[in-house]
Amino acid sequence: MEKIAVESLAKRLESGDRLQLIDVRSPGEFAAGHIPGAVNMPMEEVEARVLDMHGHDPVVLVCQSGNRACMTFDVLSAQRDDLMVLEGGTSAWQQAGRSVIRTSRARWSLERQVRLAAGLLVLIGSLLAVLAAPGWVYLAMFVGAGLTFAGLTNICGMASLFAIMPWNRPAVPASGREVKA
Repeated sequence: MEKIAVESLAKRLESGDRLQLIDVRSPGEFAAGHIPGAVNMPMEEVEARVLDMHGHDPVVLVCQSGNRACMTFDVLSAQRDDLMVLEGGTSAWQQAGRSVIRTSRARWSLERQVRLAAGLLVLIGSLLAVLAAPGWVYLAMFVGAGLTFAGLTNICGMASLFAIMPWNRPAVPASGREVKA
């Protein structure tokens, strides 16, 4: 697996090298801050979207820390021999003082917001069922049923609700689209 350091990638981009930056994070994470010029192709879609990648330009896979990019490398390595993984991902890029583009105020992906809310609802429902009234167990069961439905159909009501919340709406900084970390 070929890895590329932040400074090496920055130098190659500044010198005009044609590289495809493929960010494999969720759309929410991508909107919260991505490397200029990167294209969002969530990890679960990459295998089906190989043809969306240019055949002639090397591909640099990017995620938040490098872990998902490495997993994506494993999926794509049989189909492409010009793959690289950005060491440390977007976090390392920002720590190096490089600019990112933000189109959303959300710092957490929708998936993470759903996990937190669902976990809290199950915990609260379970605690109330034990400490207050047994009927509260239905709250935990309702959330469990919703998560099961979301897993089976890829339709998540809670994620749809969070997507329209004010903190998840797109926002462009007043000074332009690029911001420092």
